[in-house]
Amino acid sequence: MSARLLLIDDDARLTGMVGDYLRSAGFEVSAAGSLAQARDALAHGRFELLVLDLMLPDGDGLDFCRWLRGDARWRHQPVLMLSARGEPMDRILGLELGADDYLAKPFEPRELQARIKALLRRLEPKLDGDEVLRFGRLEIDLAARVARLDGKICDLTSHQFDLLVVLAQSPGRVLSRDQIMDALKGHPLEAFDRSIDVHISRIRAVIEDDPKNPRRVLTVRGAGYVFARKQDADADAA
Repeated sequence: MSARLLLIDDDARLTGMVGDYLRSAGFEVSAAGSLAQARDALAHGRFELLVLDLMLPDGDGLDFCRWLRGDARWRHQPVLMLSARGEPMDRILGLELGADDYLAKPFEPRELQARIKALLRRLEPKLDGDEVLRFGRLEIDLAARVARLDGKICDLTSHQFDLLVVLAQSPGRVLSRDQIMDALKGHPLEAFDRSIDVHISRIRAVIEDDPKNPRRVLTVRGAGYVFARKQDADADAA
């Protein structure tokens, strides 16, 4: 079955051109020219991915992304954000609010297609994904693609889950930002270090008892990050 995409952009010419291109690549594509139309489409259908413009006639794409992440129905909905504002701080803010990727306009349709495919690949079940990584009260279920703390599912985006897995599969080992990005090759991370820091911050917010004093994902100043081998009662040892 083809992946269903929702393009949320008020530029009818762009959505028409991009929609035709993506349909020729095998996707099912719907379009919404406003946030109101996007909410209506979500209420009446299911989509594997939203392609969300930052500037819309009835609101801001950032506010819409914040709304998605605050609603249990669409909290884990994959989102690729588009914007003519390509400054690093705009990208960082989009990632902080839960976007899984960010693409600046103008863009090549082929690049958009590649990023969409990369995001969708991360949602596919892994054939060897029956392993559960356990670290004290935290468990990471690779097959279900969820992390649980004290048995409760942690609110992580797909990208944040994959980043957590990279760290957790090398406990006690310091990973630089470049090593993390290399391990996530095929994932559409922007090539600037700050994006890693943003996602680490969001991961800490849901898996740490005190995000300001983390015991699971530790910062090694000037080197990168390390996932602690021992946690909770044994948290002093990494």
